[in-house]
Amino acid sequence: MKVLITGITGFAGSHLADYILAEHPEVEVVGILRWRSRRENIEHIENKITLTECDLRDLSSTKNVISQVRPDKIFHLAAQSFVPTSWNAPAESITTNVIGQLNIFEACRGIGINPWIQLACSSEEYGMVHPDEVPIKETNPLRPLSPYAVSKVAQDYLGYQYAMSYGMNIVRTRGFNHTGPRRGDVFVDSNFACQIVRIEQGLAEPVIWVGNLDAIRDFTDVRDTVRGYWLATEKCERGEVYNICSGRAIKIRDMLDLLLGLSTAKVEVKIDSKRLRPSDVLILQGDHSKFTKATGWEPRYTLEQTLKDLLAYWRERLKRSGAGPCVA
Repeated sequence: MKVLITGITGFAGSHLADYILAEHPEVEVVGILRWRSRRENIEHIENKITLTECDLRDLSSTKNVISQVRPDKIFHLAAQSFVPTSWNAPAESITTNVIGQLNIFEACRGIGINPWIQLACSSEEYGMVHPDEVPIKETNPLRPLSPYAVSKVAQDYLGYQYAMSYGMNIVRTRGFNHTGPRRGDVFVDSNFACQIVRIEQGLAEPVIWVGNLDAIRDFTDVRDTVRGYWLATEKCERGEVYNICSGRAIKIRDMLDLLLGLSTAKVEVKIDSKRLRPSDVLILQGDHSKFTKATGWEPRYTLEQTLKDLLAYWRERLKRSGAGPCVA
């Protein structure tokens, strides 16, 4: 079997490659990257995978790569995935996310292959969730509150449309917040961890800069999430949508307290107005019962273990690189 991972150099993509190599060693892993892609997330496995350059926004480039690889499965994880960036660059976010996916679909149709395609959709699609709608099921209305979320709704529904119209083997997974080692420092959990470690190592003043601490989120370990991605292509129904989440919710404030409890750092917490968004989703807590019924999947990592591993990642990374990123 041969699988193609778009966004393999990213956070989830690199962990998915790790999972497949460890649990399904008979599978050949091919990853798409761009010429400017950073490779630190896959340095440890580069000799075990095949990398190919492709711009998914270009249909010809996409078709050439898929024609050469002819994958049995495609995990489509490449995206502009940071919500605040979508406020500053909405057109780029929508073009990258929607056109890139559309080109994958059209390339497969043009070549005449029908691999299983897993789409990494997002809980951000649910957007404005009412208190009586929690925990969120897949049937909940979609009320997106950011350009990123709108792009993910488009990806989600295009997946449904192509599955129904053309019989393509597409499965949609709505992932809730996932975190763990290698999480980008622009994301709240990893940014806090990075700031804490910089303070531990004497690289910063003892101040943690924060945005909205009252938002409530459902965090899943990335290693659980990517295991779910694989199972989605093995046991789920074509065209269907499934939540992948822990089923537990925590305030960002409490998540920060958990991180601080795992550190010796003594800090002051201050609001940074630049970290506040024009509108923010108040609560995202998912219900994964549909996915669990289809696949048997359950989360294996506790949030505490995930945050310990995230802090350990930053301690090692900053020890190697010095001051590092996440400077307030």
